[in-house]
Amino acid sequence: MDLTIIESLKKSLETGEKCVLCTIIDEEGSTPRSVGSKMLIWENGSIVGTIGGGVLEYHVIQEALRLFREDKTTALYSEEFTATEVDDPKAACGGKTTVFLELIGRKKELIIFGAGHVGKAIARVASFLNYSVTLWDEREEFANPNNVPWAQTIACPLDEAFERYLSFHKLTHVVVVTRGHSLDTEVVRKLDGKTACYIGVIGSKRKIAVMKENLLKMGVSKELVDRLYAPIGLPIKAETPEEIAISVMAEIIAVDNGANVKGLRQPLDV
Repeated sequence: MDLTIIESLKKSLETGEKCVLCTIIDEEGSTPRSVGSKMLIWENGSIVGTIGGGVLEYHVIQEALRLFREDKTTALYSEEFTATEVDDPKAACGGKTTVFLELIGRKKELIIFGAGHVGKAIARVASFLNYSVTLWDEREEFANPNNVPWAQTIACPLDEAFERYLSFHKLTHVVVVTRGHSLDTEVVRKLDGKTACYIGVIGSKRKIAVMKENLLKMGVSKELVDRLYAPIGLPIKAETPEEIAISVMAEIIAVDNGANVKGLRQPLDV
């Protein structure tokens, strides 16, 4: 594989940006490129590499953009070359190329701090929604595969979790629902400077106000404090852990889909 494609693919995986890897898997007759030729395509239409240019490449790019739109993972595209389609001597040979397209990129990730009843319920709902779930708690009796089989569990001190186990990128969602307000605050403090598309914190309006004030006094950036979704979840008057999990994941889905989350977070007038 071309080194430029390898480096570009590695960068996309590290940043969480999806791309489509296009590979010629079959050829008949005379064709612009041979089997094994590859090209990467991003959602904005930019490319790295080539599978032959011209009409074939244009059509493959359109097929890749369809994968992004429809959230599909793979596709096959075949094109026959004729003199009327491509102004290329090879076209007259009636060659045919088949391209395999594969959508590559990280799944949406959810990191949950706190493996109590609420954290466990959120992990279960998020897993059902096809999020990659990581659940941390310093208590091993809570954060273990037997207790939460639908998540990757991490049981260790908080500092160790950040230093050794957790990574953050633009598809990372963070939910803070630990056993206590002071631990919630410490988790958020450690999130300062981390990349995440959503950070939600559980708590009453009064506790959240106190937390934000304390975070600013601790030197946490105002940018982080201002973008916290806190109190966490849409205001559906949820009470049980399962209801809270639904409200939290509904809010996360709204953020992911570009919905009017501010409007959705307005208290219910009932």
